[in-house]
Amino acid sequence: MTSVSTAAFFERSMRSMAELRARAESLQGAIGSGQRLARGSDDPVAAAQLRGLSRAERFSGADADAAARGQADLALTDSALGDFAAYVTRVKELAIQAANATLTPAQRAGIGVEIAQVQGELLRLANSRDSAGHALFGGETAGPAYVLDASGKPSYAGTASAGELPLGDGQSVTRGLTGPEFLHFTGPAGPTDLFTLVRDLGAALQGGSPDPAGAARDALGLLDQGLEAITTAQTVVGSRMNWIELVSERRTQRGEQRADQQSAIGGADPAEMLSALKQTMAVLEASQASFVRLSGLSLFAMLR
Repeated sequence: MTSVSTAAFFERSMRSMAELRARAESLQGAIGSGQRLARGSDDPVAAAQLRGLSRAERFSGADADAAARGQADLALTDSALGDFAAYVTRVKELAIQAANATLTPAQRAGIGVEIAQVQGELLRLANSRDSAGHALFGGETAGPAYVLDASGKPSYAGTASAGELPLGDGQSVTRGLTGPEFLHFTGPAGPTDLFTLVRDLGAALQGGSPDPAGAARDALGLLDQGLEAITTAQTVVGSRMNWIELVSERRTQRGEQRADQQSAIGGADPAEMLSALKQTMAVLEASQASFVRLSGLSLFAMLR
């Protein structure tokens, strides 16, 4: 015959009710947070999957920040290229005026002064800064993209390439343009650049050439080449911005898929959790009532 001591009965009953109360508190927490896992030990496999999804989400956030910076820098690049195109177009208009044989030397000299001022604006644009304060057209250099040499001619001081910007999942994009990619080109006389072209034209119109009208006519073809290089650069920048946007859209889609997975793995169904809570509370209340009744029984009460 097996005997059960009063102490053992009390211990078992209290432990059982404590477990039921803990279960009820866990269900209440799940209903409040919307997550069925309070601790990794509740479901180690699901917890590991959720940690993996959480890491992927953090990496995705870092990639999104990088893409936003890249998009901002490319937008600055595109805006600067638009300004370059406007200045070159203005120089071409002035060159057409200067090529008119009816102009006086003084009038051409006045046009030359304006063209010289445009050269200063071109240099200012070439040394624009990106969102991080680095040279927009200097590649990965820490200093300015262009510096003036001893003769006052702008000389490129940046790196050979702009560098790659990682976008995540093995995708990347070239983050910008270097100055030589669109400011340097080859004319009939060999390699040249937009600064030299504009400087020489301005000087020619201010008396630096015996045939200033001819110098203006000769510059027109080169200005067209310079403008074409800038337009091509704008197309390249636009395609890179579109690529970043496409990769970002894919990243957003993957983020939504991760959110669905997280909900499916660790999410709590409110209706299911509420039903389980009601059942647990009912069992707890019944256990408490039974404990009270049984704990009040004694041999003397049975004999009465």
